[in-house]
Order: sequence, then structure tokens, then C-alpha cells
Amino acid sequence: MLVSILTLIFGITIGVLVIVWLEREISTVIQQRIGLEYAGPLGILQALADGTKLLFKESILPSRGNTHLFCIGPAIADISILLSFSVIPFSSRLILADLNICIFLWIAISSIAPVGLLMSGYGSNNKYSFLGGLRAAAQSISYEIPLTLYVLSLSLRSTPHDSGPEYPPICRLNIVDIVEAQSKYGFWGWNLWRQPIRFIVFLICSLAECERLPFDLPEAEEELVAGHQTE
Repeated sequence: MLVSILTLIFGITIGVLVIVWLEREISTVIQQRIGLEYAGPLGILQALADGTKLLFKESILPSRGNTHLFCIGPAIADISILLSFSVIPFSSRLILADLNICIFLWIAISSIAPVGLLMSGYGSNNKYSFLGGLRAAAQSISYEIPLTLYVLSLSLRSTPHDSGPEYPPICRLNIVDIVEAQSKYGFWGWNLWRQPIRFIVFLICSLAECERLPFDLPEAEEELVAGHQTE
């Protein structure tokens, strides 16, 4: 279990660094800018440099706010995101929680993140932070509803075909079973090709849920007012 946890943490960390670098490089090409070129070759160490900078930044607490809510809010948001990786299978055996209700557990855990933003915005005792927390939470909840519906439709799509009248259809909620169900049909049997419109909607909702471009208004660099980020 310890080896699996460390492997997932290391893989997630490296994956985040690579995805952030790719996002910046793609945005550079789209906006016709120079881009990353100073930290390492092709700027591959820029994300690592930014993480090091964050470790040494000063912790600013609002003097008239609720410091407990202000500190617990971001922790709740981060913990809910990290816990959701426990039900994602990176292979047939590399999964921390192989449960029969993986999808329901993932939906429940990921739904806690907006609460953390709202708590930190309220605990800062700042009107701008509170309104920013409300805006960030409203965006996450509004896009979480279609995201959840399409994930549940995916589990319905993976229902066994041999279920007859005496055996009612089974809604697969185990992610490993869903992956194995689509792997029987080869590359063209992936749900990506069987449900392309739902995949596009899921991708858009995922970008909005993570507050990435072009849905980064709550975390825009010009106006950091999403909850705790004002301070």
C-alpha cells in the first residue's frame, strides 16, 4: 500500500509539472509569444521553479478574519482533489481503492472542493474575497452537474449486453470494470469514439471545473479574488 501511494504521488506530481509546461507552451504558440526559455532547456524547469517559489512565500493571514476557516478552506479543496486519485486505476492493479461504487465516491469527494473556496472566502472577512469565493463555487457547481451526468451515462453505456428480462441491466460503477468493458472491442471500441459529443462536453466541463483557460476568471492573474487567493 505504501509503495502504491508513493508511486501515485510521484506520478501525479510529475504529471502536473508536464501538463503545466504543455499548457504554457501551447498558449505561447497561440498568442505568438516567446514563452518559456530561461529555466532549463525549453523552459522545462519553469514549473519546478514556480513550485520552489511558492514554498518560500510568506503566509499572510487576515487580521480581522477567521483564521481557522481561512486555513482550513484551501486544505479541504486540496485534500478532496488528492483523494479523488485513490479511485482512478492507473493499471489493472495500481489502484488504491478498488470499490464497487468508485464513480459515486469520486463524485462525492470532488464535490467538496467548492466548499473549501467558499469557506476561505468567508473566513477572510473581505467582501471581495467572499464574492470571489461565491463566484468560484458557483462556476464549479454549475459545470459539475453536466460533468456528473455524462460520467453516469458512461456507466450506463458499459452495461453488460447479456442482461435479459430475468437479469435487469446493471449500472457499472467500478472504473476498472468500465475500462475492461470497452477494452473488449479494441481501439475503436473506446467510449471516446462511441460518444464523441459527450467527450467534448466532458472536456469542457473539466476545464471549467479546474478553472483553466478559457474558464480562469476566478483565478485570473489580474484579479485574484477567488476565496483565499485575494490575500
